[in-house]
Amino acid sequence: MKNALIFALAGALLGIVIASFIVPPALVWYSEPGGLPGGAQVQALVQIPDVIRYTTGKLLRGQMIAGVVGAVLGLVLAMLTMRKKMPTATPAGGV
Repeated sequence: MKNALIFALAGALLGIVIASFIVPPALVWYSEPGGLPGGAQVQALVQIPDVIRYTTGKLLRGQMIAGVVGAVLGLVLAMLTMRKKMPTATPAGGV
């Protein structure tokens, strides 16, 4: 049981670290306007607190999802490694 918990926590941590590198570029790609001629700027008034709230919310949501996925994968990996280590039962009667 202890090994399964360690695998789950390690998987969650690894998922969060990976999401920290993947989510910000994905947010940039998703929010970048397309189809503008080269060098053209988008004219917009931006509410900075709203932008910060949106960005950090998306980053934290991505990290949470990646942490859950990593924990599940860590549990699966723990089950696979524990299954290989378990001795096979011998039939009663010593046959």
